Amino acid sequence: MTGRIIGQDHAIAEFVEAERSGRFHHAWLLTGPRGVGKATLAWAIARWLLSGAASDDLSVPDGDPAARRLAALSEPALQLIRRPWDDKASRLRAEITVDEIRRLLSFFHMSATDGGRRIAIVDAADEMNTAAANALLKVLEEPPRDGLILMIAHQPARLLPTIRSRCRTLRLNPLTPDQMTEALSGLGVSEDAEALAALSGGSVGEALRLSGQDGLTRYQQIVDLFGTLPRMDRLAAARLADAAAGRANADGDPFDLMVTLLDRFLTRTARAGLMGAPLPQAARHEGALMARISPNDQAARDWAGAQARLSARARSGRAVNLDPAALVMDMLTELAHLPPAQSALPAKG
Repeated sequence: MTGRIIGQDHAIAEFVEAERSGRFHHAWLLTGPRGVGKATLAWAIARWLLSGAASDDLSVPDGDPAARRLAALSEPALQLIRRPWDDKASRLRAEITVDEIRRLLSFFHMSATDGGRRIAIVDAADEMNTAAANALLKVLEEPPRDGLILMIAHQPARLLPTIRSRCRTLRLNPLTPDQMTEALSGLGVSEDAEALAALSGGSVGEALRLSGQDGLTRYQQIVDLFGTLPRMDRLAAARLADAAAGRANADGDPFDLMVTLLDRFLTRTARAGLMGAPLPQAARHEGALMARISPNDQAARDWAGAQARLSARARSGRAVNLDPAALVMDMLTELAHLPPAQSALPAKG
């Protein structure tokens, strides 16, 4: 929540310039892929504004009282809106409900007499249900004096157009490999940062998830398996499918990880064929493999079509409790019979 922001200097500069220009907007939409620092930036903005710091990079002095209160979630000038806890199900609800937005209305109304800036963070705005979105729209239509709403959105297209039109967008970019190396090193991750950057799309959050679930090893197994084309090694395929059948735990769901990694492999294979050039490698021999099995636009389209079709089928099957190993094996079997897979020359040596 209060970590260092890496790779988003442009967004920081844009916000600071807007605040100092006198043209400060009452609502900001922080967008970009998951895991690139949107929530970190929102909390850094809140600390900076509530502390009254004069820095250009959103830093605040050590020991600042507002920063300490924010870290303890006890700052009265800030309201955090997120999915509520469901006591009956013992888990977070799937959506932000209208009751949470009503808390926001009450926050702005009751704190108005205290004076000073008041800040709300909505994390994440694209998780609001319809009633909550309509209630938030009313707040945006009549913005509270000295109020600021910071909305985090992973998929801003899911928001009402009328909500998007009343916000200023601040887009955060995926991190570069060098920035990923810096970020992951600071978090104590010792794995191959370049491979994690390639596989995670420049998202620190996704890189941490992959690292925690041994994602690089699993992805290498996928690359090695497809290296046996055009006659896929069925025993290796069965071992990979069985690995998806493990029980979900605090680290994650093995099936979700496997389908995600297959998605990434197919997407990267399609991109390599369309670009006609190798991508930054996420596994040993990946570049040579993709050049072999996706040599042209037609092969790239075949792989891209398979990705969209098989991913949706696998996740739908899992939603109705079909066997995860069987679902993954079906995916691999169909991929082994795609035209580009059958026409691929066997690997030499």
